[in-house]
Amino acid sequence: MVVWDVDGTLIPADLRWLRRAVARTYGLEESAVTFPEKKVHGYTDESIVVDTAVASGVTAADAEAGVSRFGMILAEVMDAGRDELARVQPPYPGVVESIAALHRRGFVQTVLTGNLRHAAEVKVASLGVGDQLDLDIGAYGSDDRDRFQLTAVVARRYRDKYGTSLLPARTVVVGDAPNDIACARNAGFRAVVVAHRASREELSSHEPDAVLERLDPDLLVSTIVGLTSAD
Repeated sequence: MVVWDVDGTLIPADLRWLRRAVARTYGLEESAVTFPEKKVHGYTDESIVVDTAVASGVTAADAEAGVSRFGMILAEVMDAGRDELARVQPPYPGVVESIAALHRRGFVQTVLTGNLRHAAEVKVASLGVGDQLDLDIGAYGSDDRDRFQLTAVVARRYRDKYGTSLLPARTVVVGDAPNDIACARNAGFRAVVVAHRASREELSSHEPDAVLERLDPDLLVSTIVGLTSAD
């Protein structure tokens, strides 16, 4: 089983969608939306939205109250921006080929992301990989605000669909950030990270199972096969 992060791993991260949705949710100018210095990358959309609204001058109570509106507004923003997303956030080199190579080797693949599900679906659709990523067994920021709880969602959905328990030692999270490593480790999953944004040195300091400079399909497949065959 391979569980992909989305932003920063499959496609470059871009906060324009959250910025637009936050502005519309809370009646702000887009230029007034201020993202917190931390707790943006690697966290769930709902937690980011609340912190961003507060950092942008919204009261904590109003920030929390806006969450119920945010999901629908973000869906509208993402749907309207499909063509733009394809232009400004094309997949990283090797992404499509890596997914295809793992699919040929028989790996079940899904996503674990802080994105709300509809946003994740729009982003994955832009890759053009069809059903090679099984989004029905994925986990999303709309499932739980705490990213560390999302591995249990993947495990439950996998069990419900395939009738067997997910084996942590044969499950690999592919991400790009320290929080992806921590999330994988919390569930006993393997962790492979790609140095798309953080340096190899920074990522290595968090002790993943492997750090890749880029998504080379052959190297990724051999790395994951090695990790999932070790036990």
